Amino acid sequence: MNPVILDFSGYIKFFVGLFALVNPVGIIPVFISMTRYQIPAARNKTNMTASLSVAIILLTSLFLGDAILQLFGISIDSFRIAGGILVVTIAMSMISGKLGEDKQNKQEKSETEIRESIGVVPLALPLMAGPGAISSTIVWSTRYHSWQNLLGFSLAIALFAFCCWLLFRAAPLMVRVLGQTGINVITRIMGLLLMALGIEFIVTGIKVLFPGLLH
Repeated sequence: MNPVILDFSGYIKFFVGLFALVNPVGIIPVFISMTRYQIPAARNKTNMTASLSVAIILLTSLFLGDAILQLFGISIDSFRIAGGILVVTIAMSMISGKLGEDKQNKQEKSETEIRESIGVVPLALPLMAGPGAISSTIVWSTRYHSWQNLLGFSLAIALFAFCCWLLFRAAPLMVRVLGQTGINVITRIMGLLLMALGIEFIVTGIKVLFPGLLH
């Protein structure tokens, strides 16, 4: 059976899904608060570190995620359902406005206050490349695993990391223009998109594991 080659719209869907999962616009206030003590040059360095780290984490998930699942004996459809449930949970948090509380617990918050380097932890992991984004990337890579698709996904991840870098670079301006209300509205819209994507993951996994259940 020939592997399915996605067209351009498939990569756009993957990119939009990543954008909705990570929601970099919603993380902008967090980025501002974490880097408020830094001079502009140091803030730009933190931004670069976070964006590169996100790209590395997602690319690792893209190419090694399937091997990790096989190592633990987990089927991709079980992982797809688990990832879908996680994505729906994150989406509900985004819609209800409680995303920050779910992504960062109290211990991580207290550690952040005394840590100098915040680009990798907690900005890149778990705030940006969290379990939802990692699971979504693994699901896409195992479903469409030809080299052409992996190349397309890699380019989408690189473009996504670049967009995150641009958004955080313009973070002070965006906070002034959008305000907290504008950022909240965008976060909720991303949450709706994300919930639809998570439900699609769940339905696809159930169709394979329980073929007689859905028609």
